[in-house]
Amino acid sequence: MPAIRTFEPFARSLLRIVAGFTFSLHGVQKILGLFGGMGGKGATASFGSLPWIAGGLELVGGLLLVLGLLTSPVAFILSGEMAVAYFRAHFPHGLFPLVNHGELAALYCFIFLYLSVAGPGPLSLDAIARNKPD
Repeated sequence: MPAIRTFEPFARSLLRIVAGFTFSLHGVQKILGLFGGMGGKGATASFGSLPWIAGGLELVGGLLLVLGLLTSPVAFILSGEMAVAYFRAHFPHGLFPLVNHGELAALYCFIFLYLSVAGPGPLSLDAIARNKPD
């Protein structure tokens, strides 16, 4: 199906937008206490704590991904954040993501790694800036 492959760049943009948006909501949870906050109790992370830093990365990085701005470096940093989250919070509870509840961290890690290499796709501020005449 070579014809359907012509939509790949747009599918990549859609993946970036959806992943960035859902990821940013985790930051909103940690920083603003919305959507149940941390632990479902409306709590927020303490300023300067590791969860607060993670929440900042999630909120700001996720929104940058939605916009497709600085996509490759932002996605690379967020991929690293999710790798650290997986090995710190999930891996000690078992080898398999289904057992240790690390599926989301693992998926985000590899989606962001892919985006850091593949780029943002055509529906992005990065693409607009790249095609802008000097």
